[in-house]
Amino acid sequence: MPDTRPDPDALIAQMRAEEQRVQRGKLRIYFGANAGVGKTWSMLSAAQRERQAGRDVLVGVVETHGRTETAALLEGLPVLPRRSLEHRGRARPEFDLDAALQRRPAVLLVDELAHTNAPGSRHAKRWQDVQELVASGIEVWTALNVQHLESLNGTVGAITGVRVHETVPDTVLDEADEVVLVDATPDELAARLAAGKVYVPQQAERAAQNFFRKGNLIALREIALRRTAEHVEDDVRGWRVEQSGGGHGVPPAWNTSGALLACVGPHEDAAHTVRTAARLAGQLNVRWHAAYVETPRLQRLPAPQRDRVLAVLQLAESLGAETAVLTGSAVAPALAEHARQLNCATLVVGRARMRAGCGRWWWPVPGMAQAIGTAAPALDIVEAGEPGSSRRLAASPWRQAAEAVPAAPAAANGGDERHAARWPGYSAAAASSVAVTLMALPLSGVLELTNIVMLYLLGVVGVAMRFGRGPAALAALLNVAAFDFVFVSPRLSFAVSDVQYLVTFSVMLGVGLLVGQLTAGLRFSAGVSAGREQRTRSLFELTRELSAALEAAQIVDIGTAAVQQHFGGQALVLPLDESDRLMLPAQPPAGFDASVADWTLRHGQSAGLGTATLAAQSWRYVPLTAPMRVRGVLALAPARPRWLLIPEQARQLDTLARQIAIALERVHYVDVAQRAVVDMESERLRNALLGAISHDVRTPLTALIALAESLPAQSGEALQAASRSIVQQAHQLHALVSNLLDMARLESGLSGGHVSLRRDWQSVEEVVGSAIRAARPALGALEVRTSLPPDLPLVEFDAVLIERVLVNLLENAAKYGAPPIDIAAEALPGALQIRVRDHGPGLPAALRGQEQTLFDKFTRGQAESATPGVGLGLAICKAVVLAHGGDIAAGGVPLGQGAEFTVTLPRREPPPVPEAADPPEPPLPDPPHHPSDLPPPP
Repeated sequence: MPDTRPDPDALIAQMRAEEQRVQRGKLRIYFGANAGVGKTWSMLSAAQRERQAGRDVLVGVVETHGRTETAALLEGLPVLPRRSLEHRGRARPEFDLDAALQRRPAVLLVDELAHTNAPGSRHAKRWQDVQELVASGIEVWTALNVQHLESLNGTVGAITGVRVHETVPDTVLDEADEVVLVDATPDELAARLAAGKVYVPQQAERAAQNFFRKGNLIALREIALRRTAEHVEDDVRGWRVEQSGGGHGVPPAWNTSGALLACVGPHEDAAHTVRTAARLAGQLNVRWHAAYVETPRLQRLPAPQRDRVLAVLQLAESLGAETAVLTGSAVAPALAEHARQLNCATLVVGRARMRAGCGRWWWPVPGMAQAIGTAAPALDIVEAGEPGSSRRLAASPWRQAAEAVPAAPAAANGGDERHAARWPGYSAAAASSVAVTLMALPLSGVLELTNIVMLYLLGVVGVAMRFGRGPAALAALLNVAAFDFVFVSPRLSFAVSDVQYLVTFSVMLGVGLLVGQLTAGLRFSAGVSAGREQRTRSLFELTRELSAALEAAQIVDIGTAAVQQHFGGQALVLPLDESDRLMLPAQPPAGFDASVADWTLRHGQSAGLGTATLAAQSWRYVPLTAPMRVRGVLALAPARPRWLLIPEQARQLDTLARQIAIALERVHYVDVAQRAVVDMESERLRNALLGAISHDVRTPLTALIALAESLPAQSGEALQAASRSIVQQAHQLHALVSNLLDMARLESGLSGGHVSLRRDWQSVEEVVGSAIRAARPALGALEVRTSLPPDLPLVEFDAVLIERVLVNLLENAAKYGAPPIDIAAEALPGALQIRVRDHGPGLPAALRGQEQTLFDKFTRGQAESATPGVGLGLAICKAVVLAHGGDIAAGGVPLGQGAEFTVTLPRREPPPVPEAADPPEPPLPDPPHHPSDLPPPP
C-alpha cells in the first residue's frame, strides 16, 4: 500500500509560506497587451465596487491621460496628494510613498508600474515602491503592459521597432497574488484609438502609423496571453502542491528538472541572451544561472566593456538568476564545468558573429556553441538570436575614466593589466632584450650560440612573469632580431649566411612565444588563486576573532577592521541599543546617511551603492541578518565602488555581514542567559527569604498575639511569666530583623567595593569574653571552654563586627551542637586563627566536601529542622571576615565528633607600647570559663 502521508518538511515549509503570506499585503496586477485595452478603467471599476462594499480604498496615483470615461470613475474615491520634486528646474509631481505608508488603506491603487521616479525619490522605479508597500501589509492594485517586462524587452523591440526604456523585472509579475488579464481585439483597439479614447488626436495618428499597427497588436496580444497562461499554470501547480501537502502518493502535476545557464560575454547582445534565458526559465519553471568567464585575453578589455559585463550580471540578478564570475584559460571548458557543478541541463549562448573580411576563410574560429558542444556533448545548447532593437543598459554611475577596476577575483591581487599600464611593459620588454644582448656580447667568444639563445629565453620568462603575454611576445620578437643582428654571421646585419639559422630563428621565436604564454597563464592562475585565498583568509580570520569576542563593542571593532581590510575605504558596524535603535557614531563620516541605514534595518534589505534602492548613495548599507532577526547594519564606502558589482565580492560582503550578525546574536543571547541566571538566583533567594520569614516571623508574632490577649486574664506570677515570654519572643524577632538588615548592609558594602570598618588594635581575650557574654541568652547553661595563650598579640580589626562573628558561631553551636563548646585562638605568622567547636553530631554527611555552601544566604544544615532560623548567621560571618581580608571555613574534625568553624584574620606586628609614667594597673583576671561565673549581661 503506497505511503500517502504528507511530508513533514513540506508541511512546515507550507506553514511558513502561509505565515509570510498573511503578514504581507496582496499584489493585483491588471495586465494588458498595450495601452488602451482598459487596464486603468477595469482597476477603477473594481475599486468602486470595493468602496461600495465598505472597504477603505485609496487612490495613490492614477493616470487618466485625458480619458473622460476613466476620470469619471475617480468620483467618490479618496485621492492621496502627490508630493512635488524639483527636476531640471521644473516641479514634477510624484507618488508620496511615505504618506501612503502612514495612511495604510485596505486597498491602494498605484497606476503605471513601470514608471521611473524622479531623482531624489527613495526608489528609482515605481515597482520598488509597490514592493515596499506590499511588504508593509498593504494590498496594492496596479497596471502593467507586456512590453514593459524586462525579459521581453528585446522581443518587443524586434516586433515593433520601438525601444522601450522603462522595464519591470519578471519576478514582480511572477510574485503577484492575482493577475487580471484585460484584453481587447486588434480591431476593437484600433477603433478606440480612432475615437480618441486612447490618445489625443495628434498622438493617436502617430501611434496608428507606428506602434499600433495591426500586426504589432496581434503579436503583443499573443505574448500577453502566453505570459498570463504561464502565471495561471504556476497558480494551478502551486494549488495542487498545497492540496497534496507534499505527500508521496500525490505527485505534483508537472515535474521539471535541470536548470538553465546563461553565458554572458563582453558583446552588446549579452543582455539579450540574459533576457532570453530568463524567459525560457519562466516558461519551463526551472532555476537559472548566469556566468561570465574571465580569461587572460578578456582580462585586457577596456573599462566600458567591463562595465557592460557587470551591468549584464546585475540585470540577470534582477531577473532572478544566480550570477558568478569564473576564471580559466578558455571559456568553453570553464562554462561546461560550471554547468556540471550546478546540474544545468541547458546552456543559453549568444549567436556567434562571423569575422569580417577574408579572415573568416583562412582563420576559421568555432562559435561558442560549437566549443561548448565539444567540451560537453551531453549538454543542450540554445542560441539566442540577434536582439534587433532593445534597450541599452546604463553604464555604472561611478565609473571613472582614469580607473579601470578589474572585474574578476584576480583583479584584487594584481591580476589586472590596465590599458594605461601596458606601455611600461612593452618598454621593459625592449629594455630586457637590450640588457641580455649587452650581457651576452662579452661572452660571445666563450659561449656557444645555443647557450646565448637560452639567455634570451630566460629574458622572455622574466618579462612574462612581470608584465604578461603582450610584452613577452614583443620580447621574443626583439630577441630573435637581436640574436640575428649581433651574434649570427654576418654580424651587425640581418642577412643570414646559413639557411639553417632560419630554423633556429623559428624555433627560438616559437619557444619564446610558448614560454611567454605558459608563464603568463601561470601568473594569471596565481592571481586567481591569490584572490580566492584572500577571500577565504578574510573569512577565516574574522570567524576566528569573532569566536573569542565576549562583548558587542569587540565585535564592532573586529568587524569594522575586517571589512576595511578587504574592501578598503571606510566601514561602520552599527549594532542595536536596548531600544532596538541603531547606535550611530557621534560624528558620522562624509556621505553617511542615517536615514538609509534605518531603512535598511527596518526592511532587512541592502540599499545604497550598487543596489536598486537609493543607488546614488556613495555608501552601501547591508543588514546584519542573524538566524533570529536583524541585529544592525553594516555600512561601507569602498575604495573601489565597482567591486560591489562583482558577484563574488558582493557575496563576500554579505558573508562578512552575516558572520558579524551571528556573533552579535551570540553575545546578545549570552547576556540574556546571564540575566536569566541572575533572575533565577534572585527568585531562589526571594523564595528562601519568604519561606524563612513566613515561619520564623509568624511564630514569634503568633506567640506575642496570644500572650497579649491573655494578659487581661492573668495576675501575679503568671503575669510576670507572660511578660518574660513577650520579651523573649520580641528579642527573637528583633534578632531576625537585625540579621536581615546586617546582611543587606554588608552585601551592599561588598558589592560597592567598600565596607566601613573601624579597625583598631584589639585584645583577643576581651573580644572573646564580650562575645560569650552577648551570646549568653542563646547559650543558657551550656558550658563554654576557652583556650587562649597568654602571649596572644594585639590584632587590628573591628571589635564590634568580630564580636558579632563569634556570637553567631556560638549561637549556631548552641542550636545544632552539644556542650561543651570550645573557643581557641592561635597566633600564626601573619595571621590570627580562632576556632569554635562543639561536640554534637557534627555537619550533615551530605555536606562533606561542600562545607562552603553553609555560608550562603538562607542556607541551613538541616533544611527541615524544627530549630528556628533563616540561615543568615553564617552568611554574616563570612561577609564580615571577607571584609577584613580573612577567611572562614567549616569542618576539620572526624565525622560525628562535632562541628568546628575556623576564622583566619590577617595580622601584622603591633606597634611598640610606649613606657608609661605611672605604674601599670594590675592585669584583668582571665574571663570566666563557666556560665555561673559570668556577670549578667548589661
